[in-house]
Amino acid sequence: MADDPTLQTAPAHEPVNEYEREPVPEKAQLGFKSFIGQYAGEHCAGTELMIGPLFVTCGVSAFDLIVGLIVGNLLAVLSWRYLTAPIATRVRLTLYCQLEKICGRQLVTAYNLANGVMFCFLAGAMVTVSATAIGVWFDFPMPQLDDIYPNSIGWVLAVLVVGGLISVVAAYGYSFVARIANLAAPWMVLVFLAFGIVGLRQIGVESLADFWPKAKEVIWTGGPPMAGKVKFTFWHVMFFAWFCNLAMHIGMSDLSVFRFAKKPWQAYATASGMYVGHFMAWVSASILYAVQLRNDPTNDAVLPGPLAYGACGIAGLLCVIIAGWTTANPTIYRAGLAFQALSPRSSRFKVTLITGAIATMAGMFPAIAMKLLDFVALYGLVLMPMGAVIFVDFWLMKRLGLQDNYAERTGIRFNWAAGAAWIATLVICLSLVTSGKPYFQIYFVSLPGWFVAAGLFIGISAIVQKGIHQQAGFRLGAQVASWVALAVVVVPGLMFLSGNTSLERVKALMMVATVVWFIATPLWMERKV
Repeated sequence: MADDPTLQTAPAHEPVNEYEREPVPEKAQLGFKSFIGQYAGEHCAGTELMIGPLFVTCGVSAFDLIVGLIVGNLLAVLSWRYLTAPIATRVRLTLYCQLEKICGRQLVTAYNLANGVMFCFLAGAMVTVSATAIGVWFDFPMPQLDDIYPNSIGWVLAVLVVGGLISVVAAYGYSFVARIANLAAPWMVLVFLAFGIVGLRQIGVESLADFWPKAKEVIWTGGPPMAGKVKFTFWHVMFFAWFCNLAMHIGMSDLSVFRFAKKPWQAYATASGMYVGHFMAWVSASILYAVQLRNDPTNDAVLPGPLAYGACGIAGLLCVIIAGWTTANPTIYRAGLAFQALSPRSSRFKVTLITGAIATMAGMFPAIAMKLLDFVALYGLVLMPMGAVIFVDFWLMKRLGLQDNYAERTGIRFNWAAGAAWIATLVICLSLVTSGKPYFQIYFVSLPGWFVAAGLFIGISAIVQKGIHQQAGFRLGAQVASWVALAVVVVPGLMFLSGNTSLERVKALMMVATVVWFIATPLWMERKV
């Protein structure tokens, strides 16, 4: 990779300088093809063989899946291009350094912990996927669709081996990750394409004209979902395709990646991952699962190893293993950056190895991989509000007459405006999700949640920076709101106990009270916020 100067200057046996605490210099910036390889490799991954079948289990129709994926993936690419990359190529700092300037050290510590843990679990799912391929070779018992815990010694050993190798690669840094991805991506893409081609023949497609009838009748029938699954429509597919990487683009985690880009337009490289991985690979995986169900309707296990082996033999198994590597590598790399930011003097190399060990332990428990649709939506939701904070701080604060990078400018260690926006948005969104309403499913709440977080951050920042919160009348009002909120946390439960209200109303009132408490209380509890 001649366009990667870090590979030319660093010894091959040592980790390169990753510029964790400083802007990436011009000499270390990467070319367009580095990002094509990285995103194609990361998103054409073993987990696609988990996600594709899950669409089938959710009873999606052929039209809803195909059109939903086209639109949703386009929105994801545009989010990287117009939200993430412009900030990344101007500031050239990691997500964590940028947040520290805005939020203060203490708040970023909490965020980094949450971010690192979520990335560890996600990487663990990638390790799980690769281990299913080893299970086919050594024929040990593997987890089924509803399993939570490891079910054999062979499974545990397979996860340990795969996770250890992935961790070492990730510890050598982004440039080494990009080298592995560029090497493997072309081969993996063609193997995934072969999965779909072989699967189509197995369900009776002999010409292009046969595809759409078979797609509607055999693969994506639009029938009822399997037990315990949500019925998917066009909107479910579109929002899932858009937001399955919500933490990366709208949540701004990929500031840490695109700080190496020379120009914002290089973010169009993400299309290599979206349309190769999150379109072609998902479609191919769905086809393989439909073949499995057609051959044995009682076999609803979603195991990438056996699915790949049934279509392409040993080459399929190798693809699953390597695809898991190329996805877990950048995920562990991101998690390592998050944890390393908790202790800046610590070696990122050692921190990433420890992070990989955590991800490996998580990979032993298959529940995350088996519930991957919901987990991906959840981790994006958890990290999304801080993406809104970064966007507003960079583009809007000065235009609104407010200070950007407020924590850095004032020396505070906890920016209550950012903290309240994060916590309140999560409380609101998760409360809506748990309400059980079909239009408040976890796939839908992140978009309005982004605007809620942005609005809260602007409003509370204005109150704090203009000194409104120091005025006696305002502080009294905030105190009253806080005490009323505490009362509302308890009173609805007593009313429900006496039979004077419904459980749904209790939940709604407690959600509102919780939001009010976390917004109002910081405005009077401490004078310096």
